[in-house]
Amino acid sequence: MRNVKLAATVTLALSMLMGSSAAYADEGMWLFNHPPDKILKQKYQFDANKQWLEHLQKSSVRFNSGGSGSFVSSNGLVMTNHHVGQDSLQKLSPPGKDYIMSGFFAKNASEELKCPDLELNVLMDIEDVTDKVNAAVKPGMSSEEAFKARRAIMNTIEKESLDKTGLRSDVVTLYQGGQYHLYKFKKYTDVRLVFAPEKDIASFGGDPDNFEYPRYDLDICFFRVYENGKAVQPEHFLTWSKAGAGNDELIFVSGHPGNTDRLDTISHLDFLRDVALPGKLRDLYRMEVMLKAYSERSQENTRQAKDELAGVQNSRKARLGMLAALQDPTLVNEKVEAEKAFRDQVMKDAKLKAECGDAWNNIDTTIALYRTVYPDYVLLERGTAFHSQLFDIARTLVRLADENAKPNTDRLREYRESNLDSLKLELFSDAPIYDTLEVAELADSLSWLEQAKGADNEFVKKVLAGKSPHDRAVELVSGSKLKAVALRKQLAEGGQGAIKASTDPLIQLAILVDPQAREVRKTYEEKVEEPLRQSYAKLARAHFAVSGPDAYPDATFTLRLAYGVVKGYEEDGKPMPPWTTLGGAFEHAAAHNNVEPFNLPKRWIEGKDKLTASTPLNFVSTADIIGGNSGSPVVNRKGELVGIIFDGNIQSLALDFAYTEKQARAISVHSSAIKETLEKLYDAKSLADELGTSSSLAQKKNGSH
Repeated sequence: MRNVKLAATVTLALSMLMGSSAAYADEGMWLFNHPPDKILKQKYQFDANKQWLEHLQKSSVRFNSGGSGSFVSSNGLVMTNHHVGQDSLQKLSPPGKDYIMSGFFAKNASEELKCPDLELNVLMDIEDVTDKVNAAVKPGMSSEEAFKARRAIMNTIEKESLDKTGLRSDVVTLYQGGQYHLYKFKKYTDVRLVFAPEKDIASFGGDPDNFEYPRYDLDICFFRVYENGKAVQPEHFLTWSKAGAGNDELIFVSGHPGNTDRLDTISHLDFLRDVALPGKLRDLYRMEVMLKAYSERSQENTRQAKDELAGVQNSRKARLGMLAALQDPTLVNEKVEAEKAFRDQVMKDAKLKAECGDAWNNIDTTIALYRTVYPDYVLLERGTAFHSQLFDIARTLVRLADENAKPNTDRLREYRESNLDSLKLELFSDAPIYDTLEVAELADSLSWLEQAKGADNEFVKKVLAGKSPHDRAVELVSGSKLKAVALRKQLAEGGQGAIKASTDPLIQLAILVDPQAREVRKTYEEKVEEPLRQSYAKLARAHFAVSGPDAYPDATFTLRLAYGVVKGYEEDGKPMPPWTTLGGAFEHAAAHNNVEPFNLPKRWIEGKDKLTASTPLNFVSTADIIGGNSGSPVVNRKGELVGIIFDGNIQSLALDFAYTEKQARAISVHSSAIKETLEKLYDAKSLADELGTSSSLAQKKNGSH
């Protein structure tokens, strides 16, 4: 019995630490070039063959604003969430109009609005470059030398790939340093808004219902992708399921989960629980109060801050859930037991012990250093002390001049040759910047800098230049000319000479801040990031040696495949249904007296009788998702679209650290509700008819596209 128990414990350890398939739960954010074949065949009798995977992969889309989507017609139509598209809705809204609140529908191509800085990526190919990257790091190198060598080879691989293929090329770190894959993306930068519903239904229930279930949201948004002035005709797009998702049906999610920490050691998780998450929550609470106060001053202020405030509130609630998970003794104890079992297994093998046995202690030492570096790293390098679009532009211009003067191999990763076009798309965006909002945000962050480092700190004195945080923010914003895109381009083209000659106060501030920010970044990259990467690479090799290669890595905002079934759950002794209905949305509103944020749009109230009350609106599944999966298509065995991910329930927030399907659920909009509401409420039958159609039919039904 003891041996059986030990084996079970080791299996649990490996499955928890590395996402092993041994548990046979609906777990995993799987690589498209390493799908969970055995599990799908054994548990669901499904064969995810090469053609099926390629079609889903190349139908899937990544948004640079942080989210996922999919091609849903061969005439370039892309579907994502309203909250993923909200950044573009905000930027496209002219004074006096608010497309976030009112919604938007382009009835023909001439009415579609081009997004100022939206980039969409479609994954075309994956290449394993682990050996190339590892070969650049020679035995005996210091952590500083190893970091520089690794950065150099990654920058080089990406540049060579871009030159050869013309595709956006990113070297992605997997298993926290265990493997390196080169992801090659088709990039689209001419993206135009087609349709968005009103915010009152896209995020019905607002902050109180966020991460909750049951839900009643039509969280969708449509864009069209153009190339050379014409709508693209993608070879791969998702057809539309007539029935949509059914109870207990096997479904798949293809999306871009942002970040998970399932492979972190206990000391690393302790750091997140005690330092990183509380610190981030403090910043978010402060920003939320500031943005609410700003919004309450006028309707125009409300419009300007709406997108950012929603993002801050979402982040705040998500991190509260993550912190709660790490404060749960049950989860923590399971993690401790899993790590101990895995470590014992490694230490019993003499070869593994010699090669990998020091990894845990090295991580402990590195995390201890990280605790000392973290405050300044967040303040100065991540920019918490300088929360301002204009400052971000100034810093980018200052660093672009410095980095362009270096060989590609030596540049900061975001300034590598292969990334410059994407960086400049955002840098030269003509999206509106609001002076009063800039002042409010910069003043608040400068105040936090003074509070965090002390009013007598010499660096703080230089930044504030003898003024209060508010007065300094007014001076910086009112004196800057960086809202002018032409000036930005002039400074970027002029290089270091133009930057040094600039009298713009925000350029001068960025020059002042940059040496200290670069120094703390250098410490982080060489003394924290690189040692952690090397240690986690050892743990990855140990896992592969002990249990084989069938594992999924932590999320990296790259395309992953998840699977599960449409399935309700039980909460507080009450059954949670697998789906909600259109009729239920009206009941939910009535139960809250139709008061904001439970007020339905006027067109919904007036068109209630046009809808079939029993039509499914939202549904839950056991698919393994996390932030970044928003907008991910949900498909059935045939690869037909049956829904779109838009949230997870409160229990799903623990998925950052460990998977559970007891209560954690992904929440999606049902495909049936999308079609029905487009046709019956939004007078958008042409759009509804285009969904899932071939090029000729789509063009015919959509008129002049």
